[in-house]
Amino acid sequence: MFASLVAGISGLTLSDARAHCDTLDGPVVKEARVALDAGDVTPVLKWVKKESEGKIAGAFKKAVAVRAKGGAAKELADTWFLETLVRVHRAGEGAPFTGLKPAGSDLPHAVVAADKALAGTLPVDTLTKHVSGIVADGIRERFAVVAEAKKRADTSVEAGRKYVEAYVEYIHYVERVAQVASGAGGHAHEGHAAGTD
Repeated sequence: MFASLVAGISGLTLSDARAHCDTLDGPVVKEARVALDAGDVTPVLKWVKKESEGKIAGAFKKAVAVRAKGGAAKELADTWFLETLVRVHRAGEGAPFTGLKPAGSDLPHAVVAADKALAGTLPVDTLTKHVSGIVADGIRERFAVVAEAKKRADTSVEAGRKYVEAYVEYIHYVERVAQVASGAGGHAHEGHAAGTD
């Protein structure tokens, strides 16, 4: 929940914000690789909805059988299973899957920081200050634009339209931040929260 909040709020400032569970170094893939090597699907089942457990267990069984052949077959089986798992995980959150992204994909700093905090390598207070700063800066920037536009709003229709445009951006930004902070965000909300889709 907290990581989703951070990702959602961070996404409000980035036009291409996306989850990192679809990257090759993301948490879903990392855990799936361990599960494949151990031959035990159980640890990855938490990444999918209960109704998808059978599908993932079946895919896992097939992947383990094929990867036993080694070489290219192992690589192909692993890739197929990872794609299947991440696609089903994303679908369970109502989010699109556009393929696995390379390791080291450009992720929002807040998402990286959220994982570091969870791993214990970054104090959570550092994370909260960072995210709070992103939100505060976003509100201040939009407020300054709308406040300046308001001064000239009645000088002409065009000036009034510029004010309305700035006002709408300001209000919608605050609204999106509040929605994400109240738990209405998450992966499925990313594109909408960023106002890009």
